[in-house]
Amino acid sequence: MSIKVYIDGQEGTTGLKISERFENRTDIELLKIDEDKRKDEAERKKLINASDYTFLCLPDDAARQAVALAGEDVRIIDASTAHRTNPDWAYGFPELSAAHREKIANSNRVAVPGCYASGFISLVYPLVSAGVMPADYPVTVHAVSGYSGAGKKGIAQYEDANRDAEFDSPREYALTQQHKHLPEMRAVTGLDYDPIFCPYVCDYYSGMTVTVPVASRLLNKYRAIYDVHKVIEEHYAEQKLVKVMPLWEQPSGGFLAANTLSGRNDMEIYVFGNDDRILLCSRFDNLGKGASGAAVQCLNIMCGVDETTGLV
Repeated sequence: MSIKVYIDGQEGTTGLKISERFENRTDIELLKIDEDKRKDEAERKKLINASDYTFLCLPDDAARQAVALAGEDVRIIDASTAHRTNPDWAYGFPELSAAHREKIANSNRVAVPGCYASGFISLVYPLVSAGVMPADYPVTVHAVSGYSGAGKKGIAQYEDANRDAEFDSPREYALTQQHKHLPEMRAVTGLDYDPIFCPYVCDYYSGMTVTVPVASRLLNKYRAIYDVHKVIEEHYAEQKLVKVMPLWEQPSGGFLAANTLSGRNDMEIYVFGNDDRILLCSRFDNLGKGASGAAVQCLNIMCGVDETTGLV
């Protein structure tokens, strides 16, 4: 029996990428809305409730409205920011703990993590949960992303032949320290304070690196780089889509490129630096493990099939 899936927001970047991951799957029946009815509430409600699983690839308010249209038996996977800090929803990062994975498997409501948040949480959660990093640590995070994360309007700006010269350069934003991913970054990791967040959007299509610098002297107990790497390595042992790279392994030429995993659904974690000043780095595709790939991984877990089904 096929699984009936509806994507509310199927024409957006994330919706299209989810659809791509179903192209060769015989177990999925994709329900599609007619182009002229995409904003017809009655038609959307009909398709949501005809599905076994509905993906929400919508702005936050529209995602909340869509949830209100769904019956309790419809299992919702929300790619918006709307429900990521709601304790009644499962947070869709199964590698964080067995409890996270179990809640995803059994829940009818799953919130897919944000892209920057995925990288940040992958690095900080293991250290806080292990008691290595204090909850009041003054965390700073630097991140670079391809322009696909800016959505259709942002993509059009970057791909415009007559664009402004500023688009040739990395552009830092969220300068007021207000960013939609900050609430989940703090809540999921258990930090007492929001991190100082420095994101850049850059002139390449997709891929992301997220970097958290750590001063060993500020940890709960002084930890050498080997100790920090071991904590993170053991946390993600045997995970299929998150791989902790060997300590001291340097990327090509000593440069950590952000687009290496473009088009893929896995994540690499690196630990660089020395015993006093450590760099934690997470590399992945902002459209893969940072969005649509994570959403499909959650669906697979909810369906009870191999979590990598349909993923590269």
